[in-house]
Amino acid sequence: MKNILLIEDEENLNRGISLKLKKEGYAVFSAACVSEGLKLFQDNTIDLVICDIGLPDGSGLDLCANIRQRSDVLFLFLTALDTEVDVITGYEMGADDYVTKPFSMSVLVSKISAMLKRTEKAVSNIVQTGKLTFYIDEKRVVKGDNAISITPTDWKLLMAFIEHPHHILSRKQLLERLWDSNTDYVDENAVAVNIRRLREKIEPDPSNPVYIKNVRGLGYVWEMECERQ
Repeated sequence: MKNILLIEDEENLNRGISLKLKKEGYAVFSAACVSEGLKLFQDNTIDLVICDIGLPDGSGLDLCANIRQRSDVLFLFLTALDTEVDVITGYEMGADDYVTKPFSMSVLVSKISAMLKRTEKAVSNIVQTGKLTFYIDEKRVVKGDNAISITPTDWKLLMAFIEHPHHILSRKQLLERLWDSNTDYVDENAVAVNIRRLREKIEPDPSNPVYIKNVRGLGYVWEMECERQ
């Protein structure tokens, strides 16, 4: 399931878009202002941001620029501003696409679907990060010139990280990624154990990691840039 962050201060429109996207099978995190939207983005793994430009506590353009400093998440502007300069500014700030009000819900859903499918296609290629190379289709990892022996759990962890580099993932988020169903009876220490084992395989020095780093009290983050080939 893909996670979408919707930041729109018009209550009825926010509710309408949220309901439509949920019916289409997406998980929706809803906010009405910049500060609330940024917190939701930091606390959750987001695949696509839909954001209005004019918000009560700031500009969606500034929010986009802020998020772009830490993530390559898909970003779609949803706004009544439709002049050429507004469109250009949106793209300059890092937007992937742009929809002007009023709009058809079916058109919005089609655009979202197309954006997410393009991302899935990109992920199916080769990813280079540091001295690691990921062959996604083959579920294979090479460190320098040597293939690494990885388990299905290792692979799930690695995919969670390289799909969201520089994005802090909480232990709960990682637990949900590792065990797709109910995690209520899974010890959170299982995440630390699996990450320690994974570090022994991928890190040059597991005691001083350069790929997977702890963020005290919050979770873990993949520090290296990820380049898709």
